[in-house]
Amino acid sequence: MISSKYFLLPVVFAAVFAVSHGARSQDSFESLSPLVKRLSPSVVNISTTNVTKMKSPFSSPYQDEYFRKFFERFFGDQAPGREFRRKGLGSGFVLSSDGYVLTNDHVVSKAEEIQVILESGDKYEAEIVGTDPKTDLALLKIEPEEPLPAVETGDSSALEIGDWVLAIGNPFGLGHTVTAGIVSAKGRALGIGQYDNFIQTDAAINPGNSGGPLFDFEGRVVGVNAAILRGGQGLGFAIPINMAKLIVEQLKSHGKVVRAWLGVMLQDITPEITEALGTEGREGGLISEISKGSPADKAGLRRGDVIVSVNGEKIEDASALARKLALLEPGVRTEFGVIRDKARKTFRIKLIEHPDNRKQVEAPDARNVERSLGIEASDITEAIRSRLRLGKSEGVVVTAVAAGSAAYEAGIRSGDVIMEINGISTPDMNDYRKALEESKGRKTMLFLVERGGRTLYLGLKTGRGR
Repeated sequence: MISSKYFLLPVVFAAVFAVSHGARSQDSFESLSPLVKRLSPSVVNISTTNVTKMKSPFSSPYQDEYFRKFFERFFGDQAPGREFRRKGLGSGFVLSSDGYVLTNDHVVSKAEEIQVILESGDKYEAEIVGTDPKTDLALLKIEPEEPLPAVETGDSSALEIGDWVLAIGNPFGLGHTVTAGIVSAKGRALGIGQYDNFIQTDAAINPGNSGGPLFDFEGRVVGVNAAILRGGQGLGFAIPINMAKLIVEQLKSHGKVVRAWLGVMLQDITPEITEALGTEGREGGLISEISKGSPADKAGLRRGDVIVSVNGEKIEDASALARKLALLEPGVRTEFGVIRDKARKTFRIKLIEHPDNRKQVEAPDARNVERSLGIEASDITEAIRSRLRLGKSEGVVVTAVAAGSAAYEAGIRSGDVIMEINGISTPDMNDYRKALEESKGRKTMLFLVERGGRTLYLGLKTGRGR
């Protein structure tokens, strides 16, 4: 028979462990209820509405006319040609008591109506102050009847892998759902955009959580929930709040983000490149191309230079350098630490406004045309090229196609590289949006795309010009 003293050993050990590691009191450790009650009023549900038309499955006008009454009689609002209102759901949180609300760009990008719903059930119509598709952030404004409870923002750079986090949002329309977990990783790049820098967490995040807050256990927002992986479990991703705060400042001031431009193409440093260059380590971003007349060109940077620091801050890889450059302001002289021919050099360069920003001013409708076609596109970054196994580094890659959209019906698919639109070359997003703008009003558009190493033409009916 086993002595009872052996049964007491685990209990004694657990008690000693708890005391020696400063464990919390039973109430605070076992329940997050007090924290949730304090934070929930700052979290909002976002309901969006857009109007679409049911497409006719018939090509002949006689068939259309013959069956039109049939569909109207038996299918009502779902009959071809009828407009219907499509609802969308998302999450957000109150940034300031006067009604500024932060969410994801993809939650509101196609919305014609946006409604913010508070925990109390009060509903407010919202206006878009500004959006930044490149970081997937959108700033909304409502006019509350009284001051709202705003969140406290934290420092996402201070997060450590293993720290506890809490998510509150509106998954599948289930308002103010609470989940908890840990920070699983930091600095994740998913190939969504060139500024990917996600916090990964195993706190359950589902469709509808997008735009909601990720809190630390002190109740401070450390991230904006933004992405999941299809079929993945325990894989949620949030935009660091430090990046979001910088974006919000610009959206409040300008309604858009004005990014600085250096004018270089970057790539990571492989072991083979390290050996060939004779450098130590693989830190920094290798310059593979320099735009003529750019700040980098005028300052004397060369192809083959390795940028290892910005304003004294060490740069780990090309992605980190791209993210750093995205947060710098135009017109400010910036110090770059560069390795050239095994020697370290310092360049002080005055950055200018990114050409993308100027294109947006010159052609503000290009983004609207893109959305109406149902296409999401991006420049081909090194991360995207690697993930999609693209042979090209020039062109615009399709990152998403809306189901049932004009692009979808034309046969355009994610991963296609758009090379031309109506005969206009599209080597990058600037020329792509210029081509869209010049094609505005056309009834049909002709896309030349590369897919699997082959090129093909695809005709796209826009529904315009009628």
